[in-house]
Amino acid sequence: MINTTEQDSHYNQLEKLPIAELLQNINREDRSVPLAVEKALPQIEKLAAAVTEKMRAGGRLFYIGAGTSGRLGVVDASECPPTFGVPFDWVVGIIAGGDTAIRKAVEFAEDDAEQAWKDLLEYNITDKDIVVGIAASGRTPYVIGGLKMANQNGLITGCIVCNAGSPIAAEAQLPVEVVTGPEFVTGSTRMKAGTAQKLVLNMLSTTVMIQLGRVKGNKMVDMQLSNHKLVDRGTRMIMQEINVDESTAASLLKEHGSVRKAVVAFKSL
Repeated sequence: MINTTEQDSHYNQLEKLPIAELLQNINREDRSVPLAVEKALPQIEKLAAAVTEKMRAGGRLFYIGAGTSGRLGVVDASECPPTFGVPFDWVVGIIAGGDTAIRKAVEFAEDDAEQAWKDLLEYNITDKDIVVGIAASGRTPYVIGGLKMANQNGLITGCIVCNAGSPIAAEAQLPVEVVTGPEFVTGSTRMKAGTAQKLVLNMLSTTVMIQLGRVKGNKMVDMQLSNHKLVDRGTRMIMQEINVDESTAASLLKEHGSVRKAVVAFKSL
């Protein structure tokens, strides 16, 4: 395995560069990330198909990771309920070190190869579920151990890593390898690697939710109405879908609690 995420930056003496040049160079590096993701599309497709199949059958999607990778999994999981109106236990993000590690690094948490499976067991995980490990380096012990135990217990496993030929990819049944190369600041994988992982997570969860019927046309018809902006958006969606005025749409939304339910109720009159 060639650990490209840890290779020396293409740039040097960063502290001597003016702000404009720093920003230009970071942006230049960032532009390479979508191209790296594009190369991994066939792998992402296979993983999305497997997740969809499992969730259609009543399974759940679990992300496991440490540090930045773990936080990205937690973010993606936490955004699924408000965006798509799904239960909070459909997509679960687990980070090494527990919820404390979301805000503050927990020393050596990622080095415990046994803890991820213990964390998964707290959710009564079964072979109906699917586990996706997230790790820029592809060698985080927490993730390797979790995937290994998931495999031994008959679960489908996947991963999102940013090096080719990593131990994590070898352990995962459905690996996604997005090779982003050296970081602008050497080894700072919260940058290009983190961006790549975020892009893949967006693609994965959004595609799965569309496949599960949680989007109609191009609208989030099951979104939670958790603030005034979303209520206004939902009202406009109803107005567009069933051709009613704003007052009627707002009343329907308030009565039924979601765009989908409001539209269905109106069309059944």
